[in-house]
Amino acid sequence: MTPALHALGAWCYRRAENLLAAMLATMFVAFIIQIVFRYLINLPIGWTQELTVIMWIWLVLWGAAFVVRETEEVRFDILYATARANRRRVMCVVTAAALVALYSISLPAVVDYVTFMKVESSAYLKIRFDLLFSIYVVFAIAAIARYIWLCWQAVWGRAPTAFDPTKAGSGV
Repeated sequence: MTPALHALGAWCYRRAENLLAAMLATMFVAFIIQIVFRYLINLPIGWTQELTVIMWIWLVLWGAAFVVRETEEVRFDILYATARANRRRVMCVVTAAALVALYSISLPAVVDYVTFMKVESSAYLKIRFDLLFSIYVVFAIAAIARYIWLCWQAVWGRAPTAFDPTKAGSGV
């Protein structure tokens, strides 16, 4: 990969993290507003709950699509950690091919459903559901691209990194 392309990728990754942090901050502020209005002012409001749920869905799918690295994903470490490099490559190819196939097969139906949902909107914020659900289409396309890349790397000789239990963390 060229240095310019690598720098562009790093810049895009940082912007994806920034957007993820903004979504988390929005969710947190809406949650605090909801608590204040419900328990201190005794005036329940619904838009804060709706915004919190929307931000949670977008946060999870955006993060999975653009921020979480392949090494941070959930695995069956008992099997994966004991495998040699060639077996890890085979595991990667099989998993990647299966996920690419499943996401690709489901993508037309997902796009059809999301575009159909333009007729509905959220209860309080009146945001069309096709806009709210569009993040799943973005996630599915990003997942397909990611697993094609991982499969390509595994097929052409680069085994996924071995699990190192001394570097395992809680994610915090």
